[in-house]
Amino acid sequence: MIWSTELMEQSNAQGGGKHQPSVTTYSYAASFAVALCSRPIRGVGRIWADGNLLRGAGGDLKVQGRLRVYNGYGDQPVDPLIAQHEGVSECPAFRNIAYAVFEDLALGDFGNRLPSLTFEIFADDGETSVAQIIGEIAPDVSCAGLAKPMAGFSIDRGTVSDTLETLSEAFPLVCNGWGDSLTISDGEARDAAEAQMLPVSALPGDQGEAGRKTGISIRRSAQPRARSSGLRYYDIDRDYQPGLQRGQGRAEPGEPLIVELPAALDAARARALAEAVGRRATRSQETAVYRIAELNHNFAPGALVKVPDHAGIWRVDQWEWQADGVALQLTKLPILAQNPIVPTDPGRVNSLADLPAVPSVLAAFELPWNGEGGVDTVSVWAALSASSSGWTGAALFAQKAGGTLVPMGGSGRRRAVVGKTLNALSPASPLLVDRASILEIELAAPDLLLPEADFAQLSAGANRALVGHEILQFASAVPLGQGRWRLFGFLRGRGGTEYEVTQHQADETFVLLDERLIALDPLILGDSAAASVVASGLGDTSPVIVPVAGAGNTRRPLTPVHAALRREPEGGAVLSWVRRARGAWHWLDEVDAPLNEPTELWEVHLTDGVSTQRIWEFDGATLRFSAEEWAEVSPASSLKIRQIGKFARSHWLTLPVDTIR
Repeated sequence: MIWSTELMEQSNAQGGGKHQPSVTTYSYAASFAVALCSRPIRGVGRIWADGNLLRGAGGDLKVQGRLRVYNGYGDQPVDPLIAQHEGVSECPAFRNIAYAVFEDLALGDFGNRLPSLTFEIFADDGETSVAQIIGEIAPDVSCAGLAKPMAGFSIDRGTVSDTLETLSEAFPLVCNGWGDSLTISDGEARDAAEAQMLPVSALPGDQGEAGRKTGISIRRSAQPRARSSGLRYYDIDRDYQPGLQRGQGRAEPGEPLIVELPAALDAARARALAEAVGRRATRSQETAVYRIAELNHNFAPGALVKVPDHAGIWRVDQWEWQADGVALQLTKLPILAQNPIVPTDPGRVNSLADLPAVPSVLAAFELPWNGEGGVDTVSVWAALSASSSGWTGAALFAQKAGGTLVPMGGSGRRRAVVGKTLNALSPASPLLVDRASILEIELAAPDLLLPEADFAQLSAGANRALVGHEILQFASAVPLGQGRWRLFGFLRGRGGTEYEVTQHQADETFVLLDERLIALDPLILGDSAAASVVASGLGDTSPVIVPVAGAGNTRRPLTPVHAALRREPEGGAVLSWVRRARGAWHWLDEVDAPLNEPTELWEVHLTDGVSTQRIWEFDGATLRFSAEEWAEVSPASSLKIRQIGKFARSHWLTLPVDTIR
């Protein structure tokens, strides 16, 4: 971390009106810069935060925020955000350092703190090698025979010698410091053509330790205890996650010999290196002290030599100038068996899904009152969904008159079951089970599912859906593939929406009314008939704006039912009907359901189908016609009845006059 702001807090208050508690939610964001590499890079791929994917392969952030990457060249400009905070004169460009700047990164998914970040960095084209790595960290050192390939290598910290020590555990290295330069070569190279024959050994004048009478002293170490070996690395085939390959051999008591190599390798190459580590650890070593008469740079440390009258290739490890000659410390290079790279199973990787952000699908609607809360409660809901699980939610706003946006909180990541109808649903009676109608729908995403229910579950309220403006329940849902479903076995006109059973057409909105819906605060939304709901998510190039369907349905009185005309003996007639109350969905024995209105008021129109001939307003559920009044009513006329509520009027109940009994 090379630069950061303090956490930025944003509060959002909701509710607080009549019978509503006030709830304040807080969200946090931060801007910061992270140094990635002390050399130029080609770019940055994916980014993980606390182990979760923060940036996908397509360059999209999975949370709100912006990202800028500087590739570490000497002419890179100053970041404008850092310059704005610190001042241009106080802001470095961090040249020759690759770094990333996160601006206003939302921290809600990370416990409202800065997360631990992991970056996928593209440094060079193609493979690298041990020689190239040494050339990068020590440009003045020459390399010989170190074309050991690997896909990448990570140097997190430490000195040049620390990196060389790490490399030498997997690739034995030999240093030759003769002259003005340092040469690092393969410690296991055994090219006989390069090995020079040592001169005849020089006998010491004092017959000392270096050779006694022959000028050479050979020692063989004891056979080491067998140890199992392994190599930890970054596995290319497992999305560069840490991997472990073990060499062949039996397990012995004690800890295995594990080499930590921060290199990107495939499993086959890693296993070959692990087996080579095991062989080096379990073989005996043959060393010698050989005396020559004078100093010779051809036999400097690191040189390969042959010893007279002794087989094999030897490596000069060090030399020591003595009064009567030069003592060479030699190590015999073992004969190594061929080590072919064979196919190896890297193991399974459970990669995090990298799904792009997709546009939001939004439906907003007002539902009839369910009897909960006060009689003046407005029940407005939003259903948000998307075409894939890569959708990360959206911020919701109420759009008032004039285009003013008022925040209503976030949706969360849970997708509602939303879709479109593919055919017009046939009319049917709301009093019977509709076994004839078939409805085909296409959901917003193929992975969204619809449940089935038996009629006992339907009677308990299962599988309620909003189709257009009608609330219905369905018993059977058959998947047709690609997000398409066929529904049948309906209960129609639920929740007092029986007036909509004949109004359907294709391409209507379908919403499953379950716990995934989001309740909208009516105090923020205001008049649902004039307001719109706005959703804005990561995948939305522009905000999604929809009006509230069914505005006024919560407080609209229910349409009366069971209208009847009865002739009286003296020539008059009586019009009667059964009233219904908002929220009173259960039959009450011997008790008349309350109307849930401050006063009872009804309106009856006499119409000939073209114009209204007469209007009555009264406070009862019965209208009497005298013989004179009824004589003026045409048999072709109709009577229309509706309730006048405090906030709205119910839909009409129409009764033809010729139905009189």
